[in-house]
Amino acid sequence: MKKLLSLLFIAILFANCTKEDKVVGLITDKAMVVSARVEASQIGSDILKKGGNAYDAMIATQLGLAVVYPVAGNIGGGGFMVFRHHDGKSGALDFREKAPLSSDKDMYLDEKGEVIPGKSSFGVHSSGVPGSVAGIVEVYEKYGSLPFKDLVQPAIDLARNGFKVTKKQANSLNGTLSRFKKANNYQILFDREWKEGDLLQQEELAQTLERIRDNGRDGFYKGKTADLIVDYQKELGGIITHQDLEKYKAIWRKPIVFDYKGYKITSMTMPASGGICLAQILKSVEPYDFSKIDHNSTKYIQLLTEAERRSYADRAHYLGDMDFVNVPIDSLIAPKYISERMLDFSWDKATKSSDVSHGKVLGYESDETTHYSIIDQFGNAVSVTTTLNTGYGSKVLVKGAGFFLNNEMDDFSAKPGVPNVYGLLGSTANAIAPEKRMLSSMTPTIVEKDGKLKMVVGTPGGSTIITSVLQNILNVVEYDMGMQESVNKARFHHQWMPDNIRMEPNGFDSITKANLKTLGYELLERNSLIIGRVDAILVLPNGKLEGGADPRGDDAAVGF
Repeated sequence: MKKLLSLLFIAILFANCTKEDKVVGLITDKAMVVSARVEASQIGSDILKKGGNAYDAMIATQLGLAVVYPVAGNIGGGGFMVFRHHDGKSGALDFREKAPLSSDKDMYLDEKGEVIPGKSSFGVHSSGVPGSVAGIVEVYEKYGSLPFKDLVQPAIDLARNGFKVTKKQANSLNGTLSRFKKANNYQILFDREWKEGDLLQQEELAQTLERIRDNGRDGFYKGKTADLIVDYQKELGGIITHQDLEKYKAIWRKPIVFDYKGYKITSMTMPASGGICLAQILKSVEPYDFSKIDHNSTKYIQLLTEAERRSYADRAHYLGDMDFVNVPIDSLIAPKYISERMLDFSWDKATKSSDVSHGKVLGYESDETTHYSIIDQFGNAVSVTTTLNTGYGSKVLVKGAGFFLNNEMDDFSAKPGVPNVYGLLGSTANAIAPEKRMLSSMTPTIVEKDGKLKMVVGTPGGSTIITSVLQNILNVVEYDMGMQESVNKARFHHQWMPDNIRMEPNGFDSITKANLKTLGYELLERNSLIIGRVDAILVLPNGKLEGGADPRGDDAAVGF
């Protein structure tokens, strides 16, 4: 009997040692900001504490990230915001960059009609007209409550007084030094060796932010800042002009809204492909019973991969700026169309991407985008994804102004059938045209249940954004995970072409991987592979908030 009890005790002890502890993120009572850096999250949270709303905090957080997270936080790029007002009203703002007026569809081709390597993704020719400042001003004019200057000042102080560089940030800056030197004609502030704990002060950026504080939109798109942008463009041979800057406008859009098993999901519409692709993939897998499919198992990965494969094929063919091309949104997310797309799916083998084209409707990468999620004490929620495209964008730091310009022109299809830096293919729907907005994968998303706010979610990650948001929604909705637990889980990605499943390292067991290979799937798993840095907030059953700040970066949740 004693021996039996001893064996039972050992078994229980072993089970307790090997059982993964449930990870729980920051829990707050009223409000929360989750972003790529603790300094920016703190700025946003402080604005909420002062009585500001989620829209005020959006402005302050965006500008805070422009200071403390120059790899992706920005005033020289653009992005998208999806919001849910406390009364249930939802909407979306498009502050995506635009092609300059003098751009044309063949601007990155040589005399033989071939794409010039790197021209659309590096240096002065890769930048679209920035939208971020127009975006924050548009948000303020419609929903802001505190004085505008109070929302900008914390970022000015942070830029002037400086902040401590993290280890990951030092590595990122040092790894980009040679490209900074190549893209600019002067020694920029970041052109030095960095180490963890160094103080980064940005006086020129502080002065640029002061002009925005004092003059709003005109503090960026006109006056001294506009002169600095245009003058440096001319010095380097770029094409952005004063007219480009003055004509830029952010646009309020109707978001993509759809139902998944009783959950109302609101996400971004074109030129962000995220909402359409997310709807397609979730609708494709909705008929399946996930209670019979283990999380991150062979069947789970196979099902999502096949749904993703078909959606990304449609993305490549149909999607572009709907102000320029007719995008059949309703047809692409219609139940009949989606069920037909999945008819040739088989559990017995992989579908080859070469056998999957776009459907017929009626009617290696750098992933340096960034995302932040905010819920305020009044019940408003915003989900914002913003970017320079790849890390530090074009690598061009505007002389005298202290901020990087984006390299978003690479998100156009420079030539149909030729992949961009993310390996994504495009068609004439996403061809370059003056004042056109380039296609994006950004997927800021809000989830509701029974008329109540459930989750605010989004991520950077280039082409992997859509699938990272997808997996976090399924983690919570189908597998009852908490927010931090969900964010921490290993992720995978498939985007039609190239035909492989990208997998984060050490997150998937050898049997699952062997089974997938037997079914005919090609796997890509390497140590440096990170799929998204999700920053999300979950409303718990008791009304409290749980933050999910991605440990893959320096991300942090702050609230009260």
